[in-house]
Amino acid sequence: MSDPLIGRLVVCGVGLIGGSFALALHAARAVGHVVGIGRTPAPLERALALGVIDSIAPDWPTALAGADMVLLATPVGQADRIMAEMAPHLAPHTIVTDAGSTKRDVIEAIYARLDAQLPRVVPAHPIAGAEKSGVEAAFATLYQQRNVVVTPLPENDPEAVSVVEAAWQACGATVRRMSPQEHDRVFAAVSHLPHLLAFGLVHDLAGRANAEQLFSFAASGFRDFTRIAGSHPEMWRDICLSNRHALIAELDQYLAELAYLRALLIGNDGDALETLFAEAREARNLWAGKAFPT
Repeated sequence: MSDPLIGRLVVCGVGLIGGSFALALHAARAVGHVVGIGRTPAPLERALALGVIDSIAPDWPTALAGADMVLLATPVGQADRIMAEMAPHLAPHTIVTDAGSTKRDVIEAIYARLDAQLPRVVPAHPIAGAEKSGVEAAFATLYQQRNVVVTPLPENDPEAVSVVEAAWQACGATVRRMSPQEHDRVFAAVSHLPHLLAFGLVHDLAGRANAEQLFSFAASGFRDFTRIAGSHPEMWRDICLSNRHALIAELDQYLAELAYLRALLIGNDGDALETLFAEAREARNLWAGKAFPT
């Protein structure tokens, strides 16, 4: 039997994303041993009991001993601290990658903390997730037929980039490349803004005097629109703050759209409203047909 792609993998943040990465690589026989490390012991002990990881490391020197790859799957706001802690213990051959939903702040932390390891630090972002978080939500097929965006640095060793891409491909994902700047602009529009809107709508309704009545009549449309408001608050706080400049630009664009919709309602302009709905419906169905073919 040939050696696995990754002999020893360290996952920092064994939740939905990190746990699913470990499970997928195990299922593909692309990893030999998975070590978990994190802030608190209880989630790691649960991950070990579930077979998501093979061992728990009490500290970075222990975790990184003989490590071939490290996946940082924590909220992006923790990246700088974690990289500072791990940097003194990284071996020259160890590849470091991440699963952060924003890239600007993560890459700033890479240059600040891992400058000596730049050839083997490869930023990435799996476009997959769920409203549930934690290791118990992890499953091996999360990344199948999903996109993973890799945003290589100019200093990256092509071999290290290839290993990171091969690991995601072993999980069943389709790998795409983008610049970090393009990545953050795109995902401000199609991911970060929708989450902000969903959180905002639920927060608004929950704060009203008749909130109980409103929620008692909410049905499948409300459920579908607000599903992502069940996502991890700390993770989305960090994402929104990290990508706030691009997100503010998208929010301003959306506010203009809301102002236009408001004007149509004030003007009782049914024809224009129906035209807008029809154009949106066509665009949405065209996207859905391509993204989720039956």
